Amino acid sequence: MVTSPTVSITELASRFKLDPTQLEQVAAVYPCRISRYYAGLITAPFDPIWKQCVPSPEELIDTVQLPDPLDEERLSPVPGLIHRYPDRAVLLVSNRCATYCRFCMRKRQVGCSEGATDLPAALDYIAATPQLRDVILSGGDPLLLSDTQLHDILSRLRKVPHIDIIRIGSRMPVTEPSRITPELCRMLAEHHPLYLNTHFNHPLELTPQAAQACQLLADAGISLGNQTVLLKGINDDSMVLRELMTGLLRLRVRPYYLHQMDLVRGTAHFRTPLEQGRQLINALRGTVSGMAIPYFVVDLPGGKGKVPLLPDNLQREGTDWLVQTSAGEKVRYSD
Repeated sequence: MVTSPTVSITELASRFKLDPTQLEQVAAVYPCRISRYYAGLITAPFDPIWKQCVPSPEELIDTVQLPDPLDEERLSPVPGLIHRYPDRAVLLVSNRCATYCRFCMRKRQVGCSEGATDLPAALDYIAATPQLRDVILSGGDPLLLSDTQLHDILSRLRKVPHIDIIRIGSRMPVTEPSRITPELCRMLAEHHPLYLNTHFNHPLELTPQAAQACQLLADAGISLGNQTVLLKGINDDSMVLRELMTGLLRLRVRPYYLHQMDLVRGTAHFRTPLEQGRQLINALRGTVSGMAIPYFVVDLPGGKGKVPLLPDNLQREGTDWLVQTSAGEKVRYSD
């Protein structure tokens, strides 16, 4: 496992002359970890970087939403492997990140336990399931594994004849870009076709260090995409999104998804209305290149999967929405 220098809540509170008591109370329920690099991007308390990584008392107020609304545990045939779609599976190879996002979809797990994934059983399941074509390494952050550990997992996946594509989901280019080394990129290039989706949420994260990390990955032939989460008070603004999406293209990263916030317990204060997300995407159209416009998607509760929110698959019914999946099922979504 790779180590990453961190900043404590006490140190951060001292820097901004705040009482750490409430922050520590939240961290006792939902762990806190902030890389020293990412903490250095904070310019003031409650700025867009602060809100993403520093515990908030609002997390403890939200007790209505479910810890696992996407039914990942039900969809895990073996511990640490999520098989939701017929041809794709998510392999959770780490439950640690350089920085713990306060809006994390796996808030119930990340930083909370050790050894949740049965890696041998997961790899056996993948090898024995020929309909699988695409494996996504996730967690936690896969790039917290050492180069050797990651190489071993990728090599074993590449020995499975029916696995065509491997994807890695990592926020390291955002929260600890020094992890992206020439040595790491040379190793990753041995396992093409390989894709990496990262997670920039605000223009303040588009630093020279992040640009260097993305350049190293892109120069190694790794296709880069970005999944932005729509976050209240952070990026729910058309000008912020425009600067972010066009800035990503300069970093050779293709905007892929704009995610509606998942219905995860402890994150309700980040959520925006579905209609606002649609309006923000409409505001981008005609003002930036089509390459800079991501799909606006919602991950439906109950393990129904991600659905792009388009005019022909979304309709109002009272105070709720009906979202039509690719299979034609209409799923009620409470906004």
